[in-house]
Amino acid sequence: MTPLVLASTSRFRRELLARLGLPFIAVAPCATKPAARRKRRHTASRLASVKARSLIGAHPQALIIGSDQVALLDGQQLGKPGTPERAAAMLRATAGRTLEFHTALSLVNAANGHEQRHTDITRVRMRPLSDAQIQAYLAREPDALLCAGATKSEGLGGALIAGIDSSDPNALIGLPLFALVDMLLAEGVEVLA
Repeated sequence: MTPLVLASTSRFRRELLARLGLPFIAVAPCATKPAARRKRRHTASRLASVKARSLIGAHPQALIIGSDQVALLDGQQLGKPGTPERAAAMLRATAGRTLEFHTALSLVNAANGHEQRHTDITRVRMRPLSDAQIQAYLAREPDALLCAGATKSEGLGGALIAGIDSSDPNALIGLPLFALVDMLLAEGVEVLA
């Protein structure tokens, strides 16, 4: 089987990819994030591709998976907060509103340079939140600081959400598995073999 490389050290993405039961290695991408040049809605796709392509030289016979996610509120990109103060500010700004999470996927066949791309758009309706609820959430969900928009949906963050509109629930966590299965099949990798 062609080696499979995940261009990420994110434990969330590793856990998602492991669900497919395929052997893979996770490697930090060798690229820095490029400056924004295009519309924000294309940022995740561009970054997913850059991550995957950055490992071609080190893994010339592999299928390399890159993924990236951005959260948008009214067209403005929200990043990973990094600090409790920034997370609280993000959650106050998004309470009672709808966020768009663009989760992009790139699968690069390093042997021939062929790349497949997909972006899943998930709309998340947030509940109205009080400052006390925001503080309680952040005290109990430290991983929220590592998540776009400070919303860790697979954990306690589910209590922040009023509804989700998505074609793949895995995408919100960080890796669109439904599209990845199709991409792998196109490269001759049968997940259910």
